[in-house]
Amino acid sequence: MTEDGEWGRRALLRGAAVVAGAAATAPLLGRTGTARADDSAADALFKAGKFEQAGRAYEEILKTDPANLRAARQRGHVALLANKFADAEKFLTTARRIAPDDKETNALLGDCYIRQDKFALSVPCWRAAGEEGYAQWFGAVRGKPYEIHGDAGRVRWLQTDPMPLVEASLNGGPAKRFTFYTGTPNLGLTASAAEDAGLTPVYKEKTDFEGTPIWVYYGYLDSFALGGIELRNVPVGWSSTESGADVGTESDGMIGTWLFYHLLTTFDYAGRSLVLRRPTSGASRKVRADAARAGVKPLPMWLSRDHDVSSVGSVAGSGARVMGVNFGGVSGEAAAGLTGDVAERLGVRTDNDRPIETFAHSHPTITYPCYPSEIRLGTATAEGVYCESDPNMPVNVPWPYGPGFDSIGHFSHCFFKPFTITLDFTAMNLYIARGKAA
Repeated sequence: MTEDGEWGRRALLRGAAVVAGAAATAPLLGRTGTARADDSAADALFKAGKFEQAGRAYEEILKTDPANLRAARQRGHVALLANKFADAEKFLTTARRIAPDDKETNALLGDCYIRQDKFALSVPCWRAAGEEGYAQWFGAVRGKPYEIHGDAGRVRWLQTDPMPLVEASLNGGPAKRFTFYTGTPNLGLTASAAEDAGLTPVYKEKTDFEGTPIWVYYGYLDSFALGGIELRNVPVGWSSTESGADVGTESDGMIGTWLFYHLLTTFDYAGRSLVLRRPTSGASRKVRADAARAGVKPLPMWLSRDHDVSSVGSVAGSGARVMGVNFGGVSGEAAAGLTGDVAERLGVRTDNDRPIETFAHSHPTITYPCYPSEIRLGTATAEGVYCESDPNMPVNVPWPYGPGFDSIGHFSHCFFKPFTITLDFTAMNLYIARGKAA
């Protein structure tokens, strides 16, 4: 969330998956320090997605200027992108000592704590960041969150388009239909599903969704079971109109990235299933071994803004660039989305005579059909396929609406259909291979 509830709306509302990966441009908020001249090289490396080099450059700045807020915060941010929690805590805590009320630092440190299930430690961070909803939500947990029962499970998809659907059980009740999307953070429910599960909110707030006033609620689910895996004590959100009706009825809820990053998650698009495993060292070794036998190399993976997954890909000979990877969601036929003037700069054939009026993260926008000669993620490629270009979406969106680094676009639902993708959030590697999961 931000102070105006934007993160919360995206987390809890039903329509956020349209044209995944877009956001509004906004000024950087919450900065209490000033960037110095010698910060520019480090900032340029970070902006370009050269994260390891940027991290080293920020450390060099801190050696001569240990009170440099931006360098400390950015060094912690670099570590957090790669789930290197010890480094993230070290530098973000340093930044918080320099400027205790800096909202960006507190939001990043709060995210660092919730990724490790250190909910109680996150509470003062969220409060200092102006996120009272998150503070009360994470302060209300009792016991171990996301407690995993079972070692592995496979969940068949009920359908693939326009969005994947799977069956899951809430608090031991009958099966309900869930979609999933890595463009949203927490597990979200409809109001009726929350009522059936007997949920009581620990916090609620009124907000606006595409011009309609609604209520959003935060609580905890005792049990969420899908396939052979059960997770207990799961943070959950739901929303309703002012009359108490469901905001959307396409499914009973949406599974977000927070749940997936607690597991070793495989999106078996080719086999139309989810494969979920307890993230043990043995399970990770098997994934690496299976990938090596198939000639698949791991791709780097980064997690930004608490839920957005990125890796490195290319478009029309762009070379390796940071790109979002969005699994699931309400998707159209586009295999990828290009941001800003990327299509024009790369000479991608674009049909400007056929504008598409749509929404991106609840904001109206206009996209255009385009057809890159090739899009590539590792060894996975597609040639001349339908994509969409959004010239209104900047290549770089600063905090709090974006991660602050360049991204030329994102891969979406349709691109992945011939492939199987495994996300290892412990090693922060992505594996993609053609065909069904074994």
